[in-house]
Amino acid sequence: MHTAPRGLSRRNALKLAGAAGLAGIVTAYPGRRTFAASGPPLELPVERTRITIDGETSNAIAIGGSIPAPTLRWREGEEVIVHVTNRLDEPTSIHWHGLLIQGVMDGAPGFNGYQPIMPGQTYTYCFKLRQAGTYWYHSHSASQEQEGMYGAIVIEPADRDPVRADRDYVVLLSDHTPEAPEAVLRKLKVSEGYYNNGKRTLVDFFRDAGRDGLGSAMRDRLDWGKMRMDATDLADVTGYRFLVNGKGSRDNWTALYKPGERIRLRIINGSAMTIFDVRIPGLSMTVVAADGQNVVPVKVDEFRFGVGETYDVIVMPTEDKPFTFFAEPIDRTGFARATIATRQGMEGEIPERRPRAVLTMADMGMTHGMDHDPMAGMDHDPMAGMDHGSMQGMDHSSMPGMNHGSMPGMNQNSMQGMDHSSMAGMDHGNMPGMEHGSTASQNQAVGWADAGTPPDAKALSYADLKSFRAREPRAPTHEIEIQLTGMMSRYIWTLNGEKFDEGAPIRVAYGDRIRIKFVNTTMMAHPMHLHGMFVELENGQTDRMPKKHVVLVPPGQVTSVQLTADEPGEWPFHCHLLYHMASGMMTRFIVEPRTASL
Repeated sequence: MHTAPRGLSRRNALKLAGAAGLAGIVTAYPGRRTFAASGPPLELPVERTRITIDGETSNAIAIGGSIPAPTLRWREGEEVIVHVTNRLDEPTSIHWHGLLIQGVMDGAPGFNGYQPIMPGQTYTYCFKLRQAGTYWYHSHSASQEQEGMYGAIVIEPADRDPVRADRDYVVLLSDHTPEAPEAVLRKLKVSEGYYNNGKRTLVDFFRDAGRDGLGSAMRDRLDWGKMRMDATDLADVTGYRFLVNGKGSRDNWTALYKPGERIRLRIINGSAMTIFDVRIPGLSMTVVAADGQNVVPVKVDEFRFGVGETYDVIVMPTEDKPFTFFAEPIDRTGFARATIATRQGMEGEIPERRPRAVLTMADMGMTHGMDHDPMAGMDHDPMAGMDHGSMQGMDHSSMPGMNHGSMPGMNQNSMQGMDHSSMAGMDHGNMPGMEHGSTASQNQAVGWADAGTPPDAKALSYADLKSFRAREPRAPTHEIEIQLTGMMSRYIWTLNGEKFDEGAPIRVAYGDRIRIKFVNTTMMAHPMHLHGMFVELENGQTDRMPKKHVVLVPPGQVTSVQLTADEPGEWPFHCHLLYHMASGMMTRFIVEPRTASL
């Protein structure tokens, strides 16, 4: 593997590579290895390796010799040929996330005639680039994505890029665990609360009772107890190291700039299970693209994004000082950080960590005093989900956690207290109906959507996204409702109550205009990803709905999208939380040829 020397300009790197007969491998920016589309086919071996994060080494899998995999910089309209050689002792695959390509090239085993790449075999991907923007690629086999099989894709537009930038950096966020992913899943199956070390204690109960009144605190615990859910369980897995471009927080990946320059950051959530809140203290960000598609620029101070989503932002530092790029998981169990600086070795101040949120009944579309009859037969222990170990001498470490899946026994079509029909297109990021001030405290954020954003700061909402291009003028002819369901006590995640390939697939005709309504009956947020096509998010815009390939559906909420079924084939449709998909939260979305009329 050849790389250009550090500090070599992109133009000179191309000249050097061409002179050496290596035009397919170049360095686009100092310290960044990438492949150009010209020259011979791209070779990407997949092999076992080791990764060192902040001085600690563990097992991993690399694509093209690195973690993350080499950033692929291509140009719209080019035809790409990639040879992927499997040097593992197990099957593998590569999915080109967000790209509009022929189904057999999509890289999802068992769909569109694509089969996994067996050990020792090489598969040739060949497709024409029909779009520009920021995307990524990753394994779609077993849990290999969690082990390091992910990388960025940057496709330059065929014409002049409407987004002007002096420097252009990929910022690929990920999570890494030294545990074998199969062991993580086994632990979740045995005890769904295995990794939830932050359960509310009796101290929290008495604090809440003193603040809100004993009756209110008791009703809150009863509500959660009836649903066998835990108000502090925002993420299924903890113990992660959070990475920026494969670097830990102490390794301090750095992007260089000169004061006054416009810097484009292509921020990708390539993690397995982590929803991040992202900010750069002291710098505002102008969002210019979402999921690879340009949007009308919107200035923000921070944003939350789910697994698989991407945001391109412009930042314009004018001072000669370091700025900290800071990404916190929503359960606040760690952080990823990088530095934007004028020279290597500089470090910005680490901002104060924000409190984790505590879920509320409003997050489930419910309020105190709701009708609990649908939950008959559940565990009504008002202290369910509380950690009593800190108050008593008993060892509760082996006690199973709460079921925060699909609320067993509940009629999911009714979802007490929530009018689904009136919620389509609303701004779910603001969680209407939740009174933040009523139960907030100095060390506690309230509600899933509460990222602890200061009152004078702007957090991006889906409602802020507006496409440059007008949407498909046709109105949807029919609607498909997809309930996001699960059984947390057994760690089974489902769509419409069915595990993958146990229920009927979704079938639509080619050319159909469809509305898809996601009804999240769980307390977890689900980033829903449809392969092969973009959806248009119903976010309150009229003819300028943004196009997305991943839609983050908040807990207890309804989110709807529109879709033109213009890509024939059989496409995966799944939650992009890796262990949710592995536990059954996926279906087949089949676009069938329209039958000719006689």
